[in-house]
Amino acid sequence: MTAELPTPDTTLRAMQAIVGANACRSGDADTQAYVTDYRGIYRGQAQVVVLPASTEEVSRVLQWCHAQRVPVVPQGGNTSLMGGAVPDDSGTAVVVNLSRMNRVLAIDPVNDTMTVQAGVTLSAARSAAEAEQRLFPLRIGSEGSCQIGGNLSTNAGGTAVLRYGNMRDLVLGLEVVLPDGRIYSSLRGLRKDNTGYDLKQLFVGAEGTLGIITGAVLKLMPQPRSSAVAFVAVPDPAAAVALLGEAKRLSGQAVTAFELISRPALDLVLEYLGNIASPLQERHDWMVLVELTSGTDAESLNATLMEILESGFSQGLVLDAAVAASLSDAQTFWRIREEISDAQTRTGGSIKCDVSVPLSRIAAFVEEASARVLELVPDARMVIYGHMGDGNVHFNPLRPKDQPARDFLTQWYEPVSALVDGMAHAENGSISAEHGIGVAKRDDLTRYKSQVELELMWQVKQALDPLNLLNPGKVLPAPGR
Repeated sequence: MTAELPTPDTTLRAMQAIVGANACRSGDADTQAYVTDYRGIYRGQAQVVVLPASTEEVSRVLQWCHAQRVPVVPQGGNTSLMGGAVPDDSGTAVVVNLSRMNRVLAIDPVNDTMTVQAGVTLSAARSAAEAEQRLFPLRIGSEGSCQIGGNLSTNAGGTAVLRYGNMRDLVLGLEVVLPDGRIYSSLRGLRKDNTGYDLKQLFVGAEGTLGIITGAVLKLMPQPRSSAVAFVAVPDPAAAVALLGEAKRLSGQAVTAFELISRPALDLVLEYLGNIASPLQERHDWMVLVELTSGTDAESLNATLMEILESGFSQGLVLDAAVAASLSDAQTFWRIREEISDAQTRTGGSIKCDVSVPLSRIAAFVEEASARVLELVPDARMVIYGHMGDGNVHFNPLRPKDQPARDFLTQWYEPVSALVDGMAHAENGSISAEHGIGVAKRDDLTRYKSQVELELMWQVKQALDPLNLLNPGKVLPAPGR
């Protein structure tokens, strides 16, 4: 197949004819940022990087690539942690980057919907909603660079899933260009549409293997009138789960975020930031960041938070707590949480296990998996943090301080990752809660998905992309593996 592909010069001229010369990148220097992933772990090559400005241009690009049998890699903000948004090293692919498709097309505050192009950043979408006194509730640390199309393609989660759900729950309609260039459009802001299969959900979480998302209708929510935030020390993960139960009992739907933070995670980010102190005076092994939001007044919400903490103290679930007395305090608490990922990337040598298990088993899983990993690597720093409220933790053993990152990952990545993923699976959990599959977890699916599931996934892929040109080598393990 490779011998029949058009030359890079032919591909470049064809793409320039569709999107214009200024919207194409070629050559190693100009394509480097588009063929290297966020962490610098996955690197590939591309014939051309194309930056279309409209759905019609995406359609024409895919029509040409389909006719010429040229593989295509869709790309948003390129913040993937699983290698799902960069091409392989064959140099045969065209990368379609959607960053120029960055317009908010419409906001309907009565219908509580927002229609956007796929290249709108999450931060821009949230700001546009706020300008209309509405909330788009997805929150993740990379919101300034990740894009809505990528959020949908990976079914992004983040810190507010506990209350609002993940991207699959926040989308009402999609516009998608199929591998052969046809356009599927369901940009309708309907909460009820019972006219057959819900086709849009095929593309959510598919990581660009079934089509390129170019537009979306998103749900908006009323903007909260008040919030209350606390940084809380707890004895252990089991106490954290019990405290979450108290928070739900006493506040109902007001619990928006409930984030677990281990001591090594806090130490790492404080060292990384340098100019921020721990919110708590004493050292504790486990902490949670709790946020309540409500349409009620701030005084009432703060009283509810204090009631939760007092109940936690009385039951031995809370050891200490710092309550945000200002917006600045709350932002500092959240900055500590959100910088953990970048602190790991900068330090190097982090084994990223993004797992989920039923909430009733999350505490036991964290404690048992930690003990097992430390049996393998006694000096590993157990950077454990994340969305405990919805059963998802980022379980990321970090290299010992005196071991080079490359040596640690070479020796321990496979055994540690296999151990943690296997333990999560044994708890009826998932080896990927919100980061997706990409390349990193692709072959692991043969151990954790049934043969029927894999066959069904391939049948869907073959129905929509029979030539396997769209993001090939991602998500789906080779048939028969």
